[in-house]
Amino acid sequence: MGAAEIEAFLTDLAVRGKVAASTQNQALNALVFLYREVLGRDPGDFSGLVRARRPKRVPIVLTKEETLRLLQGLEGTLSLIIRLIYGAGLRLMEGVRLRVQDVDLDDRIVTVRSGKGGDDRRTVLPESLVAPLAAHRARLHLLWEQDQREGRDGVWLPDALERKYPNAGKEWPWQWMFPGREPSRDPRSGRVRRHHLKEDTIQRAVKRAGELAGLSKRVSPHVLRHSFATHLLEKGYDIRTVQQLLGHKSVETTQIYTHVMNRPGIGVRSPLD
Repeated sequence: MGAAEIEAFLTDLAVRGKVAASTQNQALNALVFLYREVLGRDPGDFSGLVRARRPKRVPIVLTKEETLRLLQGLEGTLSLIIRLIYGAGLRLMEGVRLRVQDVDLDDRIVTVRSGKGGDDRRTVLPESLVAPLAAHRARLHLLWEQDQREGRDGVWLPDALERKYPNAGKEWPWQWMFPGREPSRDPRSGRVRRHHLKEDTIQRAVKRAGELAGLSKRVSPHVLRHSFATHLLEKGYDIRTVQQLLGHKSVETTQIYTHVMNRPGIGVRSPLD
C-alpha cells in the first residue's frame, strides 16, 4: 500500500468517521513515521486528501462580576499572580516565568520574554497591583539574599544565555518573580536551585476559587486571559491594541472575542431594543 491507500484512509476518517482534525493529524503523522522510519519508504504524495474540519470554538469568558467573585476567593501569592494573569492578559506559563526585571513598577509595564512564537511583547501592569507587587518584591529580595549567603545555585537560564553569562542566574534581576517556597533539585543538571511556582498549583487555585464563587462555568487561568481581552473590547479599546497586548500574530485570532462580548459587534444594539 502507498499514497493512494493512505489518502483514502485519511479521507474516510474525515468524511465517514467525522473525526476531529487533531485525530486525523495524529493518524497522518503516525503513518508518515511508519513509512519513513520503520519501513524506510517514501509515503508519497497524498496532498489531495479531504481534511477534517476544524470547528470554531467560542472561548469561555467570565463577566466582570464573575471575575471579581473569583478573585475574592484567593489570597497570598497565588492571589497576586492570578490577578496579574487576568490584569495583564498573560498565558499561564508567561506568568510563572516572569523575572524580577520583567515587571516595571515605575512605568506600569510587564514584559513577556519569548512568549508563544518566541517573540517578546509588552503589556499593561494594573495600577492596583503596584503596591502589592512592590511589597512582594521586597520579600523576594530578602529571600534572594538568604540564598546568596547559603551559596545556593542561581535560577535556571536558557542554555545559550547561561553559557554567555554563567553568573547571571545568581543576579537579582534574573530571579523568578514568583518562586517556589522551597529550593528543588534541577533534574537536568542536578543542581539545587529555586524554581518558579508550578503551573498546576495555579490551575488548582483558580478552579477552587471558581467553585467557591459558585460559578457554573469551567474556569482556568486561560479563561482569565480570554476575559481580559473581552473586557477591554467591551470598554471600547480598539482590537489592534488588544491584539498587541495579547501577542496575537493575526488580528483574526483576536476577533473571536467580539463574538462573546455582552454587546457583539462592539456597540451594535438589537433592533428589538
